[in-house]
Amino acid sequence: MRVHVSVPATSANLGPGFDALGLAWALHNEVVLSEAEGVSVAIEGEGAARLPRTADNMVARGVKLAYDATGRPFKGCALACTNRVPSARGLGSSAAAWVGGLVAGNALLGAPLTKDALLSLAARAEGHPDNVAAAIFGGLTVSCVSGATVTAVPLPVPASLRWVVLIPEVTNATADARAILPTSVPHADAVFNVQRVALLLASLWAGRPAALGVAFEDRLHEPYRLRLFPWMSDVVKAARAAGALGCVLSGAGPSLLAVVAGDGAPVAAAMEAVLRRAGIAGAARALDVDTSGARSRVIG
Repeated sequence: MRVHVSVPATSANLGPGFDALGLAWALHNEVVLSEAEGVSVAIEGEGAARLPRTADNMVARGVKLAYDATGRPFKGCALACTNRVPSARGLGSSAAAWVGGLVAGNALLGAPLTKDALLSLAARAEGHPDNVAAAIFGGLTVSCVSGATVTAVPLPVPASLRWVVLIPEVTNATADARAILPTSVPHADAVFNVQRVALLLASLWAGRPAALGVAFEDRLHEPYRLRLFPWMSDVVKAARAAGALGCVLSGAGPSLLAVVAGDGAPVAAAMEAVLRRAGIAGAARALDVDTSGARSRVIG
């Protein structure tokens, strides 16, 4: 038997929602899995030249994690991965790998694990829940860790909004982007973010996009990560001047996410122009929201 899994790219944080908010995109990695003796991994697309093709591959580790969680012996697997999610760009490539492996392994075992169980396993493997929650449930998710329990609640996103992602052709390790953050922040900055993440969710829920300009502001991570991406401020200003309601880092960056109430083409062009002037190659693309999350099916 073989199973096929499709898992979406994701953007975490969305400005003020550090380690809590995630949004899934209609840009997917695909995994085809079958049982085998030993581990073999075939890779096409993003990362094909550098990702491991052994048991160290993150997708293969996700498959084994599903077996271990259900008490089933893991002898190996044959994986064929088609990667479309750019790696190390802030679009959830590692979350897609963990979730892809977990969902594939679970499907091959007959789906004994619930989505909530998969979420807990994926969040523990990834180290934070925001990307994996969106990858599993789709759409906009709010996630929270309490001890060993991870809770995620999917929320609707207004269909009238358009999303533009600027993807530079430079990479950034999430570990480096986290290492640059302080271990504590001023009380005023914490209050600033609490207000804005609440406003962000209320604005989306109530269909009041005009409030998003303030709601996307952040003081917990973006000001510190400016040192890694000194061109970011100019891109954000250009996106806002071209009509974006807001523009934020996608996850740990370097990709930037803009939200638009109308035509996203002028915003995409403005963002690309600033990046070129900074001497960095890259492209902006419009992405639709994936509302389904990771999906699996038996293919024979």
